[in-house]
Amino acid sequence: MRTDTMDEQTDGAGPDATTTETPPAGGAVTDTPPTGSAPAEDPVLAPPVVDEGDTTPMLQLEDVKKSYGGFHAVKGLSLSVKRGEIFGFLGPNGAGKTTTIRMVAGVLRPSSGRVVVGGDDLLASPEKAKSRVGYIPDRPYLYDKLSGGEFLRFVAGLWGREGDAVEQRADRLLELFHLTPWKDELIESYSHGMRQKILISSALIHQPELIVVDEPMVGLDPRSARLLKDLFRTFAGHGGTVFLSTHTLEVAEALCDRIAIINQGQIIAFGTMEELRAQSESGGADLEDIFLKVTGGEAMSDIVESLREAIER
Repeated sequence: MRTDTMDEQTDGAGPDATTTETPPAGGAVTDTPPTGSAPAEDPVLAPPVVDEGDTTPMLQLEDVKKSYGGFHAVKGLSLSVKRGEIFGFLGPNGAGKTTTIRMVAGVLRPSSGRVVVGGDDLLASPEKAKSRVGYIPDRPYLYDKLSGGEFLRFVAGLWGREGDAVEQRADRLLELFHLTPWKDELIESYSHGMRQKILISSALIHQPELIVVDEPMVGLDPRSARLLKDLFRTFAGHGGTVFLSTHTLEVAEALCDRIAIINQGQIIAFGTMEELRAQSESGGADLEDIFLKVTGGEAMSDIVESLREAIER
């Protein structure tokens, strides 16, 4: 597993990216504020116990295609993701990333091919397969008239989870993201960053085996972004799997064990950083240079640099 850390800028912009939320009136903080890192042995971050001898891939895509009329968004995608792996899924805008992620999460049905989660086919056994997944979309869609605590109970109930165990798990997730003082406040009063945090918490509330996440750092302040990266590492360290899409290439390079780069609906590069360097004949290049080279963005960078030099003359 990757263990190096980075303190890079997040995607967020505006007040949510730089400020800490003030507790609501009457909501004095009585718990100890989190330190900004996820404890390595925190049980809330552990997936269900899996037989150590189980070699079934956590996620398999077998010749997956998705078409909208005559437009082919995803063209015969095949890949396998191991248990305990943080897997990066990258590509330029319009490459088919979000379409693929929605098919993995069970939100979209493939036009053809198979998506298999922990050995369960999403079409043949949808409830069993989806129960293994915690999905964090790129935009938080929440029920504004529920409080944060009510929303977590609601999501847990969708998976048949209730009782003291759910309350304890919800309280710990809220504590991790410094949302305890806001537990009983309506979500409509939450800032964008807080909404992102409660969405991440809801993806973990039913103890999934696979976290599927699209642009996880958007709207998070630096401390919460660091916490989320530590959370992913801890989750994977316990045997969980993370399928991650992001435009922040520094995050992907620091976090991911293996990476697939997709362009025009097809995988064009796949492997560890060393394997990507070899495939792209990039020597000791970083992920940004590799990405630009294999997706054709290198030419655009040259154009921008030429324009900059012309302006400076």
